[in-house]
Amino acid sequence: MQDRIVELIHDRELPPGAPMPTEPQLMDLLGASRNSVREAIRALQALGIVEIRHGYGTFVGRASLDALTPSLTFRVRTGPGGGVRALHDLVEVRELLETGLIGSVAGTVSEARVAALDALVTGMAHDTAADRAFHALLYEGCGNDLVLQLIGMFWDVYHEIGGVLAPPEDRVAQTVANHRRIVDALRARDPEAAREAMRRHFGDVKQRIVQAEARAAAA
Repeated sequence: MQDRIVELIHDRELPPGAPMPTEPQLMDLLGASRNSVREAIRALQALGIVEIRHGYGTFVGRASLDALTPSLTFRVRTGPGGGVRALHDLVEVRELLETGLIGSVAGTVSEARVAALDALVTGMAHDTAADRAFHALLYEGCGNDLVLQLIGMFWDVYHEIGGVLAPPEDRVAQTVANHRRIVDALRARDPEAAREAMRRHFGDVKQRIVQAEARAAAA
C-alpha cells in the first residue's frame, strides 16, 4: 500500500508541500480499506514522505534524511564490538564522500568562506557544534542538498555514538589542527593538499576508533 501511494504521488507529479488526496479519495483510488490507507500514511509519515497537518490535511513531505538517523544510529550501536566496527565503516563512507568533494571546493571557495571556515576552526576549541557547522559550510556552495543532508546525518550519528572513543578534551587540539590544515589548503587553492588534509583528518578519526576497538576487545 505504501508503494502504491508513493507511485500515485509520482504519477500526479505532486511536489513537496502539495496536498494529498483525502483519505476517502485514496480508498477509492486504490480500492483499499480505511485501515490499510491509514497504516500506510502513518508509515510514510515516519519516513517524511508525507506530512500530516492536523486540522488541514495530509501533504507531500520533503523526505529529509533526518528520518533515517535513528535507524542508522541503531544499526551502528548494535554492530560488532558494541558498534565500534560499524562506526569505523560509517567514517569510511563519510571519508570517501568528503575527500571526493574537497578538491572541487578548493578550486571555487571564496575568500569570505575561507575566513568563515577559519573562524569555525578557532571555535572548535570550546564549541563542539563548530565542527558540524564547518563541514556543512564547506560544501554549502556545491549546490547539492543531498550531500549536505548525508554529511549532516553521518556527523550526527557519529557524535551520538562517539562516547566509545577518547574523551572530547583529549582530542580537541588534534581536531583543531586537522581542520586548520584543511583551511590552509583551501586558502592556497591547492586541491591535492586539501584532499590530503581531509584524508589525514579522517585517518586520525579512524585511528581513535581502532584504539577503541582494541580496548573493547581487551575488556
